[in-house]
Amino acid sequence: MQYGAMNFPVKPLRDELDTIAALGFDYLELTMDPPAAHYTTVREEKDGLLAALHRYGMRLVCHMPTFVSLADLTESIRKASLTEVLQSIETAALIGADKVVVHPAYIAGMGPHVPELARGFAMESLEVIASRAADLDLTLCLENMFPRTQFCVDVGDLADVFNRLPTLRLTLDTGHANIGSPRGKRTLKLIETFADRISHVHVSDNFGKEDNHLPIGSGRIKFSKILKALKKTGYNDTVTFEVFTPDREYLRVSRQMFENIWKSA
Repeated sequence: MQYGAMNFPVKPLRDELDTIAALGFDYLELTMDPPAAHYTTVREEKDGLLAALHRYGMRLVCHMPTFVSLADLTESIRKASLTEVLQSIETAALIGADKVVVHPAYIAGMGPHVPELARGFAMESLEVIASRAADLDLTLCLENMFPRTQFCVDVGDLADVFNRLPTLRLTLDTGHANIGSPRGKRTLKLIETFADRISHVHVSDNFGKEDNHLPIGSGRIKFSKILKALKKTGYNDTVTFEVFTPDREYLRVSRQMFENIWKSA
């Protein structure tokens, strides 16, 4: 298993890498959001970033911009958002990312009033992104989302997407899957249905209502059940801890707790 953590994109990228390396992680999941980790900044810092990764013996996963509008009903906004993601994918290929993580589009604004139209735009954007990732020989991992986003939340949603995009893989996000399903049913169903699609995992805890990004053990997610189910699939790949606390030591604590639960699963 390979363990990683994310940079906080309001802080200087190199400082974030130094912090995550000091905590003993195997790779950086580079969250490519402004102001400090936009793709333009990453390109400017490319040589120093790659040198530091080599020095630390760390690999790289890239997380595409989160705060974009890939299903917006306004075409110019939708196209601008798609350009941001495509440029970020180009940058991920340039810096040798092992895989690329992408959020499906949020159905927001007036979109919920015309859900089929908005979901159609979301799918169109995802098709373009998946095609470009395949052209660049990048493994593209789509995250399951939470109910408020209204797209790629449940098994049925994701099955439709995977049927249309056979090269797409799944990022199993334990925090997202727990929202609105606090007993873990959605998470277990995702693992059962997409065992052969899971290529990346995001780990954080919450109380089933919001995406709190808490350390393992701070919320109500039943990690013993989830990791037992995941281990049965033979999963042995990348796990990123999305633990967003001021004290970064909780990243190390969460990793240790994950390893302990995994061993006993």
